[in-house]
Amino acid sequence: MSKQETEVVIVGAGQAGVAMSEHLSARGIPHLVLERDRIAERWRTGRWDSLVANGPAWHDRFPGLEFDDVNPEGFAPKERVADYFAAYAEKFDAPIHCGVEVKKVRRNDDRPGFQVDTSEGTINARYVVAATGPFQQPVIPPVVGGDTELLQMHSSSYRNPQQLSEGGVLVVGAGSSGVQIAEELRRSGRQVFLSVGPHDRPPRHYRGQDFCWWLGVLDKWSAVAPPSGAEHVTIAVSGANGGHTVDFRALAANGIRLVGRTNSFDNGTMHFASDLARNIANGDANYLSVLDEADAYIARNGLDFPEEPQARDLGAEPQDVTSLISELDLAAAGVTTIIWATGFAVDYSWLDVDVVDANGRPRHQRGVSPESGIYFLGLPWQSHRGSSFIWGVWHDAKYLAEQIVIQRGYLAQLGDQQWNAHHAAQDSAIDFLEEKLSDVQAV
Repeated sequence: MSKQETEVVIVGAGQAGVAMSEHLSARGIPHLVLERDRIAERWRTGRWDSLVANGPAWHDRFPGLEFDDVNPEGFAPKERVADYFAAYAEKFDAPIHCGVEVKKVRRNDDRPGFQVDTSEGTINARYVVAATGPFQQPVIPPVVGGDTELLQMHSSSYRNPQQLSEGGVLVVGAGSSGVQIAEELRRSGRQVFLSVGPHDRPPRHYRGQDFCWWLGVLDKWSAVAPPSGAEHVTIAVSGANGGHTVDFRALAANGIRLVGRTNSFDNGTMHFASDLARNIANGDANYLSVLDEADAYIARNGLDFPEEPQARDLGAEPQDVTSLISELDLAAAGVTTIIWATGFAVDYSWLDVDVVDANGRPRHQRGVSPESGIYFLGLPWQSHRGSSFIWGVWHDAKYLAEQIVIQRGYLAQLGDQQWNAHHAAQDSAIDFLEEKLSDVQAV
């Protein structure tokens, strides 16, 4: 791949890149997919050993292929998910090149499109799709610092309890990753503290249906933006051990100590906010609101679904809510490890084009950037709530493929000959101006 030309370069061969390739292939648009590792590598090596998909197999998939060896109501293990995407790409012979790292993308000066510099050479492309997704740079808040004997790791580096040194663990972050890791560590016999921030916690199942189904029929997946003030509220849901509703009271009953948001650290002591009760109460309110809407939907549509009154029995508040832990001497508590389940940041430093804001976040409208020819795919809330989920990214990819088709149509009106003549005229004009400038400077 020393020097190539293609119409579209897709950067990344995860679920977003595979979906984009399918839609471009269906439209006969020449393209290449560049992946620095293997297809769906993050599913294989960027997650812990026991991870399963958080949605059932009937839901967390692309329309063109089912999981033939996973119960439709079951949750596919991470390796099976990665194999699924590899098989999907093979199904339509996706032009994926693994082991190729994209180093820089810049707009061409003397021709339409972009120059894509890679570890294997240069590619010229009319369009570029950044399909690297939202899980690029692990974020560890600068709370503790490095001058400590505590083992600190991001949830993306955690694999299993045996990986950690002896002692207790503080898990910071109570979204899906933090909760599942905390549960696994507790089952292994560890003392676990779980730092709980704002969260939603939908029911895993209710009245015979999975929460993915409920979010669908209640039109929650199609929400185009999170509610005001809830931009950073995570979802606590689990497909582990057959799937279950995340219940912080049950976690406490099983021996996990609950604390509020992690605020600061000094002299070996971690300090926590006094917001635990509020965060759990707000999570409960979210949970009950889904039950209310589900009940109303059942009644309105005359559905004969089984009653489930016990789902509303939340139980007593955990002791950690009524007797708040505001600070914790980690050494005295036997804590030797901190796992930061605190999310990720994006990294588009390889895009040498004006398409990101001052914080490095992409500027776009439904994945279409302000720089003609650059597109983003796989982002949370790219077009709706489901955008960063497997099925959602497939539909977003379809939209972007349609936008590329539209752009191709406009360029087809110009024609290659006129396009080249247009640029030749531009080059002549530039040469003329440079010659005149040289004459002036000589005088």
